[in-house]
Amino acid sequence: MAYDEELAAQLREITAGVAGTTETRMFGGLAFLVNGNMAVAASREGGLLLRVPPERTEELLGRPHTNEFVMRERAMTGWLRVEPPGLTTYDDVERWAAIGIDHAASLPPK
Repeated sequence: MAYDEELAAQLREITAGVAGTTETRMFGGLAFLVNGNMAVAASREGGLLLRVPPERTEELLGRPHTNEFVMRERAMTGWLRVEPPGLTTYDDVERWAAIGIDHAASLPPK
């Protein structure tokens, strides 16, 4: 499945004013990076792939429509998937994207 083009357009708009933002294909989706650190992506599986502060992973997993991001059968602390039902409005997308953007911006540039 290809990533959701409408979701990608929303992310492009949300990240447009963020200094150091680039976009690239990553994990089969379209990722938005801040200073070389992945912040958020329109996932090929639908919804968002989101980088979050590791210490907030458990808290954010308590929100509706979130799951751990699993790579090679291993849950990745500091990474979440937000399913499409959790992204029904632009504000939903913007709130989630802000978490990833803020976290990526706090990391050393690559």
